[in-house]
Amino acid sequence: MIFLSIIIPVYNNSDVLKYNLPYLAGYLSKKDYDYEIIIVDDGSSNGSEVKNISDNFNCRYIVNGKNFGKGYSIKQGMLNSDGKYRVFTDADIPYEIEDLEKIIETLDKEKYDMVIGDRTLNASSYFKDVSILRSFGSKFFSLIIGGITSGNFSDTQCGLKGFTAETAVDLFNRTKINGFAIDVELIYLAFKRNYKIGKIPVKLRKQGVSTVMIFKHGILMLFDLFKIKYYQLSKKYEKK
Repeated sequence: MIFLSIIIPVYNNSDVLKYNLPYLAGYLSKKDYDYEIIIVDDGSSNGSEVKNISDNFNCRYIVNGKNFGKGYSIKQGMLNSDGKYRVFTDADIPYEIEDLEKIIETLDKEKYDMVIGDRTLNASSYFKDVSILRSFGSKFFSLIIGGITSGNFSDTQCGLKGFTAETAVDLFNRTKINGFAIDVELIYLAFKRNYKIGKIPVKLRKQGVSTVMIFKHGILMLFDLFKIKYYQLSKKYEKK
């Protein structure tokens, strides 16, 4: 087992990956632990470009047969990785590398099972650096999500989360959501299974071009949230 796996889902944003992956790969290449970067291509129309970028930076490459969604892609990466600690983030590597360090340190030294970035913490810099519409959308969904997770989680959608290998295997073998709401599902499952969940503040590295269409993906996420609630009530999460 290696020390660290980083999973990056990609869908039709090879240019974003090509521009930002050197930042992450360059940092990791200087570390004294073993690591792997896993690129999960979610059926991109330019899949050959994504694969070439992955090969250029010695990443593992996994491709989905078609476009299933962010949640499905992260799940494939997590369950096919070899890291003692497993982290997922977005193709634009949106947060400072020191935040990745905090995730690893909190998992390794403080013995948390799962650690999530939280953009609402006082030490974070995020909402002031994004559009009013995206900020409102994030806060709106946080209000809805509070009724699902049943815990004190004001930010579920931050694209930086880490797990121990054991926690990742357990949680991702139970997830059912293929879309963006997998973040909510993971926190809910971890909370209900009494895992020790840590939060860290995050700092936005830069604001790139988002592939998230707020209204379209917002509606899809609402449907997924209803699914999570249904799975809760029907006790489907109690079975793998």
